[in-house]
Amino acid sequence: MDPLSGLRDIHLPPPPELWPPAPGWWLLAVVAVVALGLTLGFAFAAWRRGRPRRATVRAIGALRDRHAAGESSGVLVGELATLVRRAAMIRHQRSRVAGLTGREWLEFLDDDEHHFTRGDGACLASAPYARSEPVNFDALLAICERWVRRHA
Repeated sequence: MDPLSGLRDIHLPPPPELWPPAPGWWLLAVVAVVALGLTLGFAFAAWRRGRPRRATVRAIGALRDRHAAGESSGVLVGELATLVRRAAMIRHQRSRVAGLTGREWLEFLDDDEHHFTRGDGACLASAPYARSEPVNFDALLAICERWVRRHA
């Protein structure tokens, strides 16, 4: 006689239930919801901060359309200069930008290629106040739009 023949086979426990989840899964769910909320909050804040820039780019596009329709570039240059100054005051401290005139204003706008102090953008210093000399308006629009996209 075999003494092991009287033993019963291995009895497996029932499979674990899916609900309620273990405490670790609850913690993971809370962390995921908080992370998603923070991500959405930061994304919404970034979108709101970019609204003035997007509005300025749309306004520059409207100036481009008006110029293509045949409107005088003398008037449009003045509007563009005002638009760029507004964009700068929204993005940077008003006290830092509002008092800049002439060469100081152009140096504030300038980049590595000196498009404003030595290039087509130099007319922005006097454009809102006086009729400017003929200027390559398409190049000026491109320079200003690039500045707004990078700095405003």
